[in-house]
Amino acid sequence: MNKKDIESFKSIFLIVFALSGFSSFAQNSVIISGQDPNRRVITTAVPFLNFAPDSRHSAMGDVGVATSPDANSAHWNAGKLAFIKDDMGFSLSYSPWLGKLVNDMSVSYLTGFKKIDENSAFAFDLRYFNMGSIQLTDGFGNTLGEFNPRDIAIGGTYSRKLSQNLGLGISARFIHSNLSGAISSAGGSEARAGISVGADIGLYYQKPVFTGARDGVWSWGMAITNIGPKITYNSAEDLDYIPTNLRVGTAYRINLDPVNSITFALDFNKLMVPTPPLYETNQDGTLKTDENGNLIIAPGNGKDPNRALISGMFGSFSDAPDGFREELKEFTISAGIEYEYAEKFALRTGYFYENQSKGGRRYFTMGLGFDLKKIGFDFSYLVPQTQNHPLAETLRFSLLYTINSN
Repeated sequence: MNKKDIESFKSIFLIVFALSGFSSFAQNSVIISGQDPNRRVITTAVPFLNFAPDSRHSAMGDVGVATSPDANSAHWNAGKLAFIKDDMGFSLSYSPWLGKLVNDMSVSYLTGFKKIDENSAFAFDLRYFNMGSIQLTDGFGNTLGEFNPRDIAIGGTYSRKLSQNLGLGISARFIHSNLSGAISSAGGSEARAGISVGADIGLYYQKPVFTGARDGVWSWGMAITNIGPKITYNSAEDLDYIPTNLRVGTAYRINLDPVNSITFALDFNKLMVPTPPLYETNQDGTLKTDENGNLIIAPGNGKDPNRALISGMFGSFSDAPDGFREELKEFTISAGIEYEYAEKFALRTGYFYENQSKGGRRYFTMGLGFDLKKIGFDFSYLVPQTQNHPLAETLRFSLLYTINSN
């Protein structure tokens, strides 16, 4: 995607609504996610649910399913939360989204946790995606009014140790997506806010490892997040998937001495959402339809994406038009390193990789963190591999407050 694409983002936003109906915005969510819209990208509604919200993990290439637990564990893996050391804590994160190209879009994330006892904990989280103020017009250029599209999700998490080394966590959240206020599309469909719910389930395993003079902790995690029904912005027949995601990964923390440690982490992610099929076309390049007006999938080129939740989730591993080779391309890879000194100062770096044919996001990340008694501050910075990328120079700031009863 080039800079011109992003500078015209708000125009694209209102044209999509005016001509195609409100739920079609989900099919252009790749612009917000920083992906190349000219590729075979899997699209969903409310993509902000999968944005890395905090500075620590975004500085490590967006890893987080198996890293040590912290106040932001509810997003990455609910199963980690039961292993958190502190008695209670809060975290507030903020990121100017596409900040180099637009000046009023942002992602905010507030979360808090409380240990119930030695084996269990609960948490809450609030995500807010502000898409900035836009002047809506119809397909003929007539002004429809000004509006501030925004998404919000509120959730709760419960996490419990199943054994000394294994933890299980579950989360539930309410999702509200208001993209157009009370403005209706040119086709006559009445606009309304999209509403859905989502659930997460996460497993986390950690085990001390002793290798001669140095000790460490090896951990692995798996989480399926945002399991929930489709969302609509106008009618029950016009539905879009929310971004159900599978995340698996591992991490290894090496304690070099009593005050110095290094953590290496690796995550794999895959959207559990149907892959868009390839459709038959007429000689003039237009898409063929059957007698009911439905698009016709080319033989051997995918499956109908309009499936029920469970079928869509588990069928997403075998529905790509190009078979298993394309399924592998749908995994993103995150790798990160964290150096800590006395658990008071941290340096972090990482890399995020997405196949070019599935959106092409590839970027390096870096950041640092400070912990001054009960208060911590983290910062991260993103450097894409391509020029004029929409995510270029993305900044994230996190403020943490923890209370330890010991």
